[in-house]
Amino acid sequence: MDESDREGDGQMRKIFSFLLKAIISLFILTGLFLGTVYIVNVISSKSEAAKIKTYGQLVSVDGKNMNVTIQGKGEETVVLLPGYGTAAPGLDYQPLVKELSPFYRVVVIEPFGYGLSEVSDKARTIENIVAEIHECLQQLNIHRYTLMGHSIAGIYGLDYVNQYKDEVTAFVGIDSSFPTQGGLEELPAGAYKLLKNSGFYRLLVKLNPDQIIAPAVDAETKAQIRMLSLKNMMNPNIISESENFKHNFQAAESFSFPADLPVIFFLADDNMDVPDWVPKHKEQIKDSVHGKVMTLEGEHYLHHTRSKEIVQNFRSFMAGIQ
Repeated sequence: MDESDREGDGQMRKIFSFLLKAIISLFILTGLFLGTVYIVNVISSKSEAAKIKTYGQLVSVDGKNMNVTIQGKGEETVVLLPGYGTAAPGLDYQPLVKELSPFYRVVVIEPFGYGLSEVSDKARTIENIVAEIHECLQQLNIHRYTLMGHSIAGIYGLDYVNQYKDEVTAFVGIDSSFPTQGGLEELPAGAYKLLKNSGFYRLLVKLNPDQIIAPAVDAETKAQIRMLSLKNMMNPNIISESENFKHNFQAAESFSFPADLPVIFFLADDNMDVPDWVPKHKEQIKDSVHGKVMTLEGEHYLHHTRSKEIVQNFRSFMAGIQ
């Protein structure tokens, strides 16, 4: 081997050594980054657990505590049910409660796994969810009420108003789901759980706070919603509910709204995700003696931006019936 060959061999060894060191450094830095994200999440979660403020009251349901808020002193009662995955219904519904409470007693139920409610060991089937909501109201000695719900509450509400038709005086859907809407594939719960447990969900929220859907409330309440979102995201009940989407929607297909039950839907005018969104809701009330569909400008969380219109039109609707 002549001198030029030796120099070439030495140069290759230097390049190889540099690349090896670079790869090792990259692995070390990646490990440090992943470890830091995980540790920050663990420490932050423990710190936030002490900062989450209680609100509402706890009701014993099936041996677990379900959180409920009650506001307003009206003679009639409105019971609010949340959409899927709403981290803190008692806080999320604040704009709507503010508009309803001068006229009604307003009850916001946080199902198991939501808000400050405990996590249940039972599967999140439509049968269990409806039975638990009813038991909660029975424990509160509430026996006559309007059922008002957002999104997936339209599915649970269909079952509910048929089982307890002597108790429900009206149903109000806020951009509520209907049984045959489709697009309800089971969520990649394992991936979401890993995202949460690894700390990357917290990191993503830090980088883009708008991922947390919240109404226009004060900064302290927004902070509470953020902490509860990080706490409740993909807990066992939220995962179970997504795993039961298909069963729950199919089970609701066998129900229709009782013809004599007043039903009003408030729908977002820009819902382009589900074909025939408005016509399908009109079809749901085609046999109703008192049924109405209203579209409002806005997105899916209409109660964040159109609470005043919702309450005004709901009151007018009910007054027309009476």
